[in-house]
Amino acid sequence: MKEITLGLIVGNRGFFPSHLCDSGRQTMLKVLAEAGFKVIALSPQETTYGSVESLADAQKCADLFRRHRDEIDGVLVTLPNFGDERAVANTLRWSGLEVPILVHAFPDDVTKMTLADRRDSFCGKMSVCNNLYQYGLKFSITSLHTVDPESESFRADLARFASICRITTGLKGARVGNIGARPAAFNTVRFSEKLLERTGISVETIDLSEVFGLAEKLSADDARLKAKLEQVSSYLPLRNVPAEALDRMARLGLVIDDWMAENKLQASAIQCWTAMEEYYGITPCTLMSMMSNNLMPSACETDIAGVVAMYALALASGQPSALVDWNNNYGDDPNKGVIFHCSNLPKDVFVTDLIDPNEIPVMDYHAIIAGSLPQEKTYGNIQGRLRPEVFTYCRISTDDYRGRITGYVGEGRITTDSLNTFGGYGVVEVPRFQELLHYICENGFEHHVAINLSQTSAALKEALSKYLGWVVHTHA
Repeated sequence: MKEITLGLIVGNRGFFPSHLCDSGRQTMLKVLAEAGFKVIALSPQETTYGSVESLADAQKCADLFRRHRDEIDGVLVTLPNFGDERAVANTLRWSGLEVPILVHAFPDDVTKMTLADRRDSFCGKMSVCNNLYQYGLKFSITSLHTVDPESESFRADLARFASICRITTGLKGARVGNIGARPAAFNTVRFSEKLLERTGISVETIDLSEVFGLAEKLSADDARLKAKLEQVSSYLPLRNVPAEALDRMARLGLVIDDWMAENKLQASAIQCWTAMEEYYGITPCTLMSMMSNNLMPSACETDIAGVVAMYALALASGQPSALVDWNNNYGDDPNKGVIFHCSNLPKDVFVTDLIDPNEIPVMDYHAIIAGSLPQEKTYGNIQGRLRPEVFTYCRISTDDYRGRITGYVGEGRITTDSLNTFGGYGVVEVPRFQELLHYICENGFEHHVAINLSQTSAALKEALSKYLGWVVHTHA
């Protein structure tokens, strides 16, 4: 997972005990180091205790942040005492940074409320937030109004803020590959490149014919091709997969790897059927699974908006994301359903124990496409059951009528309920599931949804709506 670099502003105000800024700064730096953050901050040699109080302090801190603007992913404002709200706001304005901001205030000790030790950070935080609001700066706050930096509550705040930073900085400037044309039968995955571009997400395209041509040109003696073949063959257990199919997967995978590296792409969406099977002779599911498992998400059916959601989830959690269908009811339980894809799901989301050998992920043929094409043209599919865990779901869509990007997020759990089926699948339980399904249908969302075995909906909501300006609904 990417190391997060924070700019640190230690607020100070002369009417209040300045020595608290010394101890507060040291405590905060200790906590941030333990949590794995890199920190850019003023030193005690540059300002009083490395804090920000005056216009001159604000200018020094802003200059420091500008020098490191390409490194800083977010800013933490901490208030060991009341703090000077103008100095904090001016620092942020003059720095020119457009990154998430977290405002923190130290709690007072009720046994130390004398002039020598009273913080009043409780009140000062309101003043700082008021000024940030006046300046038009977007900011986040801790779960508790005042909180001890060494508490579990604040550590959870930091973890959530790190996710917000990764999502925000990761999506701004993201580059996504679109491999092949949208399958004719999938109007649902239409999207607006222009709306995504306005956020900073670029889409690079390539035609399947070009990919197939480059794959066919590769020499059988190519050392890189042999290495790719070994990766593909050893990724998961094989169920009667022909050697020719594995060779074709390796060729296609190497071409896609090279194209993505050349174009600096972080994710992809592929025209996975049926031209791929008819004219090249495999399904690309295994290759897509491998990319997703390496935190370079790949979505089927050229669902670009879907892969953006997959990437946002991976940025939030540092774990692989999958794209699935909200696919079936589960009996008559209104809060349960079946999620499914044929599939290209990353192997890390599948069960790994041997309770039922039929649920362990394997590489096989595509049962659906084999109904209309020869089976030997459909190998490369991943079959298996999703692990029973909590999960976060997210859908992103471009609303062309209103000229905006929209989405929804929420959390549920994958259950251990029995299910005898094929592909990649799981039974899920979502609170008030019927209300969510109504929301999806009434607001024109797709049947695809991105999932991640994590609990990151709060970070997703804040990053996508507050810092990227998208209209995102939380289902809770």
